[in-house]
Amino acid sequence: VLEPVLPAPAEEQNGTDSAKAPKVNCEERNATGIDRFTLQILNVSQDLMEFLNPNSSDCTLVLFYTPWCRFSASLAPHFNSLPRAFPTLRFLALDASQHSSLSTRFGTVAVPNILLFQGAKPMARFNHTDRTLETLKDFIFNQTGIEAKSDVAVTEEDWEGPLPSVLTKGIDWLLLFSVLFLAAFVMYATIRTDSIRWLIPGQEHEHQE
Repeated sequence: VLEPVLPAPAEEQNGTDSAKAPKVNCEERNATGIDRFTLQILNVSQDLMEFLNPNSSDCTLVLFYTPWCRFSASLAPHFNSLPRAFPTLRFLALDASQHSSLSTRFGTVAVPNILLFQGAKPMARFNHTDRTLETLKDFIFNQTGIEAKSDVAVTEEDWEGPLPSVLTKGIDWLLLFSVLFLAAFVMYATIRTDSIRWLIPGQEHEHQE
């Protein structure tokens, strides 16, 4: 399931405006002494809000994914390389099927979904179907004004993890829930329509004829 894509002219205009004045003024973390910049994946018992400081202006890029989504799998190596490109920012990922309350809260039913947080507040959503390292770097630069390291590229290690690039078998519970919700809504609307038809004077007689 894909997120709706913004019109190209609007995206180009937003990119131009962002280059002049960043939309999000991020407080860059001190990367001194950190040898390896990696993506952190939250497990089912970890709460995203525990990793986001509401009293801080630092920025975190959060990926909502599912291990059986092929779009999430193709995005994985590119997202794995981002922490090396932006060592002063934080990068988190979580399985949306294991954190359904967060998916509902931030409107991330479709996966993969990428949100830029400042503190604990979502500031921007990545709305491109071309999910590559370059488009991700452009998105971060347009939103924050922080430039990526030029020597960073997707490597073989990025294909291996920490975010899995190989699909795992499973049921897409988010899609199943969406289908069931739609079916229930259609059934409810049909029943309501039939009930109203019988309550309107003359409708019963016309139906019998």
